[in-house]
Amino acid sequence: MLTVLGFAMIATFLVLIMMKKMSPIAALVLIPALFCVVVGQGAQLGDYVIEGVGKLAPTAAMLMFAIVYFGVMIDVGLFDPIVRGILRFCKADPVRIVVGTAVLAAIVSLDGDGSTTFMITVSAMYPLYKRLGMSLVVMTGVAATANGVMNTLPWGGPTARAATALKLDAGDVFVPMIPALGMGLLFVFVLAYVLGRRERKRIGYLTLDEVLVPETDTVLVTAGGGGGVDLTKKPVGGAGDAPGAAQGTGAGSDKGSGAGEDEGFQGLDPNRATLRPKLYWFNAGLTVALLAAMILELMPIPVLFLLGAALALTVNYPKMAEQKARIAAHADNVLNVSGMVFAAAVFTGVLTGTGMVKHMADWLVGAIPEGMGPHMGLVTGVLSIPLTYFMSNDGFYFGVVPVLAEAGAAHGVSPLEIARASLVGQALHMSSPLVPAVYVLVGMAKVEFGDHTKFTVKWAALTSLVVLASGILFGII
Repeated sequence: MLTVLGFAMIATFLVLIMMKKMSPIAALVLIPALFCVVVGQGAQLGDYVIEGVGKLAPTAAMLMFAIVYFGVMIDVGLFDPIVRGILRFCKADPVRIVVGTAVLAAIVSLDGDGSTTFMITVSAMYPLYKRLGMSLVVMTGVAATANGVMNTLPWGGPTARAATALKLDAGDVFVPMIPALGMGLLFVFVLAYVLGRRERKRIGYLTLDEVLVPETDTVLVTAGGGGGVDLTKKPVGGAGDAPGAAQGTGAGSDKGSGAGEDEGFQGLDPNRATLRPKLYWFNAGLTVALLAAMILELMPIPVLFLLGAALALTVNYPKMAEQKARIAAHADNVLNVSGMVFAAAVFTGVLTGTGMVKHMADWLVGAIPEGMGPHMGLVTGVLSIPLTYFMSNDGFYFGVVPVLAEAGAAHGVSPLEIARASLVGQALHMSSPLVPAVYVLVGMAKVEFGDHTKFTVKWAALTSLVVLASGILFGII
């Protein structure tokens, strides 16, 4: 019964948010609360939620101060040269911009933190998509999928978890997987090229001068989604009138917040009052030092961003009124993202506390036919795609992978093969509603989570299958 209710809870959540019948925060809270009562454990709901919040509180703190930090870096103009450089290199060509999004996300992913990757990628690329009227879900989908492939780095989390769960060396797990992961990343670049071609066909090939001339912004979230929808450009706020366009996405949300029409292009405004050109190298050095400290694990990431945000505010805006203004300017993003994380804590708390996750995993493992024993590497790779989407990495790698490894060992399949196969689903995992970083991505890009999910899941799942097929072809899995 718990198995059925677990799948039903996840399916209900996904259907409601993709159909936009509920907001993600409301769905993450109310649906698990309802199912907790249905399974007869309503009295324990408070304990489950508190436990879930306790586990995600450090993540929420990290995201809050990281948003403030990178928000200040955007305000002071740290990323302006990057944006201008990318724009001139891309020559306002949608193909180059989408491919550039994938390359930038992959490079920044080397720091091992998805939230940081999405903040920097969106900060640099959002103005280009906004000005050209390109699809924002193309940006979020490509960035999330590229980051998912790179999330398999030994310091990214999943590889370390797999190695720890099976008592293996992380290098022995990761290094042989490099060719397969390389093929997955190459597929993401090819996908970005194809999606860029669709965008170029839809909006045309603009010149740099046309892009830099102020004009009414257009954001159409359905373009490039493969639906063949050809939408006509509309003024700001018109996205909600277009077929299939998301409410509150892109420019449509700017007017509701009282922002100016050209807010999304402020990254290239050389005259905004928040710029601090004399402190450029201080801010660049501080950011490099912060990322290096994260990689070297000198302190917990929430502490690093807390210190970094405080230092950045104090040095760049020494007056109290200026600091308050900067914090207020980013309060909307902070509240949305941190609220989403705490709401997700309800979902994960109920899913784990009621035992639904364990029963779902046991059922899936038990459903594997006996004849598939010698092919447990393939089975693990296939199962990793949906399971890492519906479960946390901790739940999958510490709860499911050891069981799969034990079943494989009985048929001569080595734990190393199981560990490598378990990494296959990470391309899709980064778009899971249980991953806090994805809310940073869609929040900063002003994209509805449901729109991102509908667009990204198919491409991310296909990327995972490419990694799996490459692993089998190269004899890694």
